[in-house]
Amino acid sequence: MAERTLDAIHIRDLALRCIVGVYPEEREAKQDVVINITLYADLSAACRSDRLEDTVDYKAIKKKVIAEVESSECQLLEHLTERVAAICLKEPKVERVKVVIDKPGALRFARTVAVEIVR
Repeated sequence: MAERTLDAIHIRDLALRCIVGVYPEEREAKQDVVINITLYADLSAACRSDRLEDTVDYKAIKKKVIAEVESSECQLLEHLTERVAAICLKEPKVERVKVVIDKPGALRFARTVAVEIVR
């Protein structure tokens, strides 16, 4: 039996600021993070109906992610990434999520460091 294909909604380059890091200098002031989220869901009903009720309300998810990230004080980027994924999976229509959080300037000589998880 063939595996069911899920559709994807992408939230790209959500630029936020938060406390994240284990070193004292990282805990003094908010730093930039860039979040990319892919929400996997069956969007076939929304494609037919053209109704918000039949799809994932990505604006509502974005607002929850902003509130969580901007108020967080995580030590690890991994932990912050997991928290964002958990918010996305609370939406009943979201069956799977991929979250990538970049921390620009985290390493000297590197543009960014990123953590990617799929749940």
